[in-house]
Amino acid sequence: MAAQNSPIPTKRLEQIATDVCNSVLENVEYYEHPKTAQWNETIINKMLKAVMSEATPEGAAAPAYKFAINSVIVQHVDGAAKKGQAGRRGMHSATGGYWNEKTDGMWSYKWDGEAKGLDVVIMLIWIAV
Repeated sequence: MAAQNSPIPTKRLEQIATDVCNSVLENVEYYEHPKTAQWNETIINKMLKAVMSEATPEGAAAPAYKFAINSVIVQHVDGAAKKGQAGRRGMHSATGGYWNEKTDGMWSYKWDGEAKGLDVVIMLIWIAV
């Protein structure tokens, strides 16, 4: 999702999210449900650290925005859909907000982990302070 008013250019956000997911999931071979909470926590913390660093003007103590990040890890399921059953996987997500459209917004990104049997969906929200 493109965000025209993003405090960080969307191409840079894509690079940050890709680097974070690659780093966190580098040694992961497959989806392991007991480990997903730790993976999500690490993804969120690394994203927050990078976003806050990029959005803080030089010489300022803090960025001019508050940030919230959501991370969802979606497991791939083998096989095609059979009558009366779910297929490989499905996900639909929507988010809305009431804010100043000139200064606040959101951005989402999907990291494709096909080889690991999972995807990561990251959503970033920013609100000007």
